[in-house]
Amino acid sequence: MRFSLDQLLMFTQAVKSGSFSAAGRKLGKTQSTISAAIANLEADLGVELFDRASRSPTLTASGQKLLIQAEAVLERCLALEAHADCLSETVEPSLTLAIETPYGPVMPVLKDFEQAFPFVDLIIRHPVHGDVSELVARGEAVLGIAFSQPGYPKELAFQQLGKLIMLHVCHPAHPLAQMATVTFDDLHVHRRLAFSAHASKLPSSEYLRSTQLWQAESYLALLEMVRAGLGWTTLPRQLIQRELARGELVELQLTAYPYTDWHVGVDMLWARQRPLDKAQRWLKERLQHNKVFELDRNGQPTTL
Repeated sequence: MRFSLDQLLMFTQAVKSGSFSAAGRKLGKTQSTISAAIANLEADLGVELFDRASRSPTLTASGQKLLIQAEAVLERCLALEAHADCLSETVEPSLTLAIETPYGPVMPVLKDFEQAFPFVDLIIRHPVHGDVSELVARGEAVLGIAFSQPGYPKELAFQQLGKLIMLHVCHPAHPLAQMATVTFDDLHVHRRLAFSAHASKLPSSEYLRSTQLWQAESYLALLEMVRAGLGWTTLPRQLIQRELARGELVELQLTAYPYTDWHVGVDMLWARQRPLDKAQRWLKERLQHNKVFELDRNGQPTTL
């Protein structure tokens, strides 16, 4: 390379400062040093960058175009230095987070994580086989965010982050949709579509048994199945607000809970004995202080 980064820095600073002398004061160099560096840069590039006919040097047409390139090169160099600094602090290059709940409540934390650790790659996994607790226990995810379940493996620690609302829904043409109120006995005679990771593990889910049970390994699969009229299901309200508003799904009004929503806790999981690196610790602490909630039918937050 015929020119140096210092030359590019002095060139861009001279433009920003409006003169060679002002650039020298900004960079702690003499005016003659700035002038010589820019002259050498012009010689190296074979292009005149400044028109020196006037008292204050002004950019030539070529200088205007090369200024954009010079600023881009310096910006990339700063990014390289920041990335190297990040790695030199023993920050892990990537982090795996397992999430089975709606993503919306954790997005503010992930936006802050992006700013704090711009060079750490984030991998978000959704459980396909098994559940979030198994991914964390096996070390396939550092942290997990899942709906609360009883009896986590003893090697896992957890903290509840808040509560979200689950709704029982079906297609508008389904027989259950024609009923003003629905009993558990009514549910039992129709096919239930269930999230296989914890079809019978959520609190109160023992009342939702059915003589016919189809299971899927993702909430999005359940959503498509219930939209096709294959049965009734239980889904996080945050995932189906659009479908409810459009009338594509109908919420079932259970006689057992006429005045309350079904609140289900959201837990964060981590391995008790597995040490966390810098970015992992940061994310865990931020999630611990991030309240997960939504407003119930009375306009009250589900998490106080």
